[in-house]
Order: sequence, then structure tokens, then C-alpha cells
Amino acid sequence: MSDLIPIAFKNVNQLWAYILTETLKRLGLTCAIICPGSRSTPLAIAFAQQVPEIEAISILDERSAAFFALGQAQATGRPVVLVCTSGTAGANFYSAVIEASYSRVPLLILTTDRPPELRDCHSGQTIDQLRLYGNYPNWQTELALPSPDMGMLAYLRQTVIHSWERTQTPTKGPVHLNIPFRDPLAPLPDGTDLSYLQSQFHPEDFFAEITNTTPFPIPQQWKECDRGIIIAGVAQPSQPQEYCRAIAHLSQTLKWPVLAEGLSPVRNYAELNPYLISTYDLILRNQQLAKQLAPEMVIQVGEMPTSKELRNWIDATQPRRWVIDNSDQNLDPLHGRTTHLRISVEDIKVEERSLSFSSDYGKKWCDAETQVRLVVDQTMGKIDEIIESKAAWLISQILPPGTPLFIANSMPVRDVEYFWKPNNLGVRSHFNRGANGIDGTLSTALGMAHRQQSSVMLTGDLALLHDTNGFLIRNKFIGHLTIVLINNNGGGIFEMLPIAKFDPPFEEFFGTPQDIDFAQLCATYNVQHELITSWQQLKERLNLLPTKGIRVLEVQTNRKADAKWRQENLSKFAADIVI
Repeated sequence: MSDLIPIAFKNVNQLWAYILTETLKRLGLTCAIICPGSRSTPLAIAFAQQVPEIEAISILDERSAAFFALGQAQATGRPVVLVCTSGTAGANFYSAVIEASYSRVPLLILTTDRPPELRDCHSGQTIDQLRLYGNYPNWQTELALPSPDMGMLAYLRQTVIHSWERTQTPTKGPVHLNIPFRDPLAPLPDGTDLSYLQSQFHPEDFFAEITNTTPFPIPQQWKECDRGIIIAGVAQPSQPQEYCRAIAHLSQTLKWPVLAEGLSPVRNYAELNPYLISTYDLILRNQQLAKQLAPEMVIQVGEMPTSKELRNWIDATQPRRWVIDNSDQNLDPLHGRTTHLRISVEDIKVEERSLSFSSDYGKKWCDAETQVRLVVDQTMGKIDEIIESKAAWLISQILPPGTPLFIANSMPVRDVEYFWKPNNLGVRSHFNRGANGIDGTLSTALGMAHRQQSSVMLTGDLALLHDTNGFLIRNKFIGHLTIVLINNNGGGIFEMLPIAKFDPPFEEFFGTPQDIDFAQLCATYNVQHELITSWQQLKERLNLLPTKGIRVLEVQTNRKADAKWRQENLSKFAADIVI
């Protein structure tokens, strides 16, 4: 099947099932148990076409099939796939799923389902199959409806890879994928034109680098590549200096530059890493530079950075990627050609390269960083008026060493990524970038600062207002928190989105100005408040922090002027750079 070309597929379901089964075959699947039924037709046919590489066994009774699969997985130690139709069929797997969970046996359960429009309307053979097995699976999700879009095919491939991994790590056990299909289920034409995929879809490239080795070895390709980068993503390690030193060692061994997210401790231990790149978002806005600097390989340490420019660039250039993180989560929202190495960066042992020269590619990155960093620093240094973007740049240089800093979501994290200047202050950055919401911002910062070194929070007005009840903690709070409040009277991040051009309804439903007098608000909670009217005043207040209490340093800015400044200047910092 691996040499099959897209024009041979009659419909999207057939293509979708092929991607799924071919990926599993390359991961090392050798046995699939197929229970008969109509909705599972695309998968049954696809698995049958993978014989003999995958043994496809038809078993009538779902309960018996599930326990047969359980025994096969116990005997071989390898994951076994279970397939069934929609409705109560999957419920018969439940006993075996529980046993697999407690016995730590790797099963991959594929329950096919009706599409969403046929649910909750008494359509035949339709039940609620989402989370059908409760909390017993190691992991579970529902796949999107089949689509011929290349991005969606990549999503399917990477989700299947992650599912396979989760049957085995961090402990072996069951994983459940619920898979909806629309008609036609048999290999009949559905009216979708798949001919355009013929020029885009190349199976050997699409499935390249999928391996059945677990855990993955440290790739030899790294040492043979002169166009590689390391992305130091969002991270809050317990030992930041050791973490940064490990990334620096990897960088210097491979001669690869490190693109360090503003929320990575790497920017706060700059002296450890001579190949640190902090202005990548600005550099990549120059299309010529972005093309020149396209990588062949990428090592992503931790979560992907916030930068949309970086994400779009990676998505467009499609380099071979490795994600280094010892969690069991899928950390690739781009669904690229990605391998997860389930280890910490501190555990990586890479032998020195036998190169007596520095990478010209790496030098180009460093030259671009030097030039853009200079432009950014000169521009910010000359700005006297109060604008939102300068706050993050200034704070990166004036906090006392080792200060715990909580960075709120929305525009603060983005300004930190754009402008946070590399330093050697050892600032300990904290943030809620799991779900990226603004709820609980103040309370989280107070929890961070409790019984710790005097701390700082950088936040916008809406994030603070969303959690003003956090001020009620003040009588229990031990320590000090300074809140640098960027008050632009509304949601500044929405000013950067296309919806900002449509007013009404923009201002009322997106800008959402609250017109709050923060001096009065702080007085209500008996919290110290000071209005900041100059950058020098802010520097003085942050240079030496109090040891007790909570105070708010309010920096009032103009939301629309701030957005206009970013729109006019972000693309200019690297516009004239030549490397």
C-alpha cells in the first residue's frame, strides 16, 4: 500500500483510513482485531489491504474480540488494535479495557461512530461514545471528520503516532480513539475531487522518519546537519540554571543557534549561551531573511513558543523536528514531521562533532540577532512617551537578581517574546500557559510570591480585573508582590486581530473598556497604588522592591495607539538587515 497514489482513492474516508493504517504499520503494529459492522467499513478494508504486514483477524463477538486482543498484547508486549462499528459494539470492549488499564497492557481501541449531525436525534445504532471508557484509558480523543486537506492528513498522522506512544508511555495501557465517518462507507465515489493531491501527496516523504523504536535513540542526523536550530520554548524548570546549561551544551556541541522564547529561562541566563537568538519573531517578519534561514532540522525543547511568525515559518518550511520533553503529551500543535523524545534536555548526551569550523548558517543567525537587537535597543531607549511595548523591554533589565516574575496572558506574554532583552539576572519567570487564559491571574501571582523573594507581576487591566477577589488573600499573604499594571482600558490583544476593523461591534464586545479607577479599587482592598508617569519613575520603583505587602504600579497607555505602534514597527526592526 505504501506506493499507492492519491488518485486511486475513491473517497475521503478511504484516504483517511489509509493514512491511519499505514502510520500504524510503520510504527510497528502487527495485529488488528476487526469486529464486523457497517460504520467501520473504511477501517476494515484498509486493514485488510495491509495484510500480511498487519495480521487482520475478524472476530464476531466484541467482548471475546477484546479479550483475545488483550491476550495477544500480553504475549507479545506490543500494542494490538481493536476495531468496531458504532453504537453498543464498543461498550462490549469495556471489561477488557478495565483489565488492560489495571494490568498495564497496550491496546489501541478504534470505535467508529456516526458523524455529529446524526447524534442526539435517534439515528439508528448511535450512542454517546465520547469518553466511553471513563478514566481507564491512558489517553482518549475523538478524531476530526475525514478531510483531504494536507494539514488535516498531517494532523491525523501525528495524532495516531501520539496514540501509539500513549499505549506504551509513561506506562502501558489502553488508548481510545473515537472515529466518525460520513457515508459512503464503501469505496464508492463521494463527489470529492482528490486529483489535486496527486502533486502534493508523496507517501514516502509523508511517512518518512516514522519509527517503531521506543524509546527513540538520540539521532545521529543531528551531528551531520549544518542547518539546524534549537527552539527553547515555554518552560518553568525547577532548576533553571542547569536547564539552561544543558541547552547551551547541546547548542555548542551541534553549532546550532538557540531561538529562546521570552518565557524560557534561557534569556535570563544569557552568558551561558553564545548562540542565543532573542529577536527571531522580528527577524522572521523579513521574508527574505526567513527564506535564507530556513532550517533542515529543528530540536524543540519543551512547548512551542507563542510567536505566530515562528509557527507559520516552521509550518511553511516543514523541517524534520524532534521535541525534547519528558512528559507524555503531544507538544506539536503544527502536526509536522515530528518525533517526541520522552527525556529531559539535561539527560541528553551528545558526543562532540568532528568539525573544526563554525556553521555559516549559525553565523547568519547570530549576525541577524546582533543587528536586530541593536535596532530594538536603540529604538526603545529613545522612547520617552508611555507605550505598552516598552514595559517588557525595560523590566528585563532592571529587576533585582533572581526576582520571581509572573507574566499575564494576552499582550504581556507577546511583548515579552518580542522585546525581553537577554540578561544575566536569573529572573524566575512564571505564567499560566497551559490553557492560556486570564482567569486566576492575580491569585496565581500571589501564590507564586507567598513566602518567596519579593516578586513582580506584569499584567493588563482585564486580566487583573478578572481576578480582583485575589486581593482578599492580602491578610494571609506573607511577602511582597509589585503589580505592574498596563492599563489600556480594554482588551489590547483584540486590537491586533482583524475584528478590530469592524466597529460596531468591536468596542463593546471585544475591546470591552471597563473604565475603572484603579486608585479607588486599590483603596477598597487596602492595597498601595501609584500612578507611573515616566519610565524613570518605574525604574526607581522596581530597582529595590519592598519586602511586605501588595502594591500596584499603574502605567496608563492608549490601546489603539499601542496597537498602531506595533503594526507599524514590528516589521521594521529587521527590514534593512543584511546577512
